[in-house]
Amino acid sequence: MGRVRVSEDIVPVIEFKAQAAEWLRRLADDDGHPLIITQNGKPAAVMVSPKEFDRLTEHQRLLTAVHQGMEDEKEGRVHSSEEVFRHLRERIGNMRNK
Repeated sequence: MGRVRVSEDIVPVIEFKAQAAEWLRRLADDDGHPLIITQNGKPAAVMVSPKEFDRLTEHQRLLTAVHQGMEDEKEGRVHSSEEVFRHLRERIGNMRNK
């Protein structure tokens, strides 16, 4: 996600509502900068383009998978590559014998 540009990326909700189509166009054309919408002078929402949202969710999925893998290793829920390949050979052999 791009860095927030205070002079360009923060907009009051009234201004956003009045020019929604223009703000959405800017989000789509931009390089990942979020749009912060304020209400009563406080941040109320953050908008990003669909492309940036996809990038962020993919990044989060990767981090979650890495964290889960580290937890699995810590808790002993792992198998050596030899065990995995042996198991696969057995399953393939069983499938061929049917």
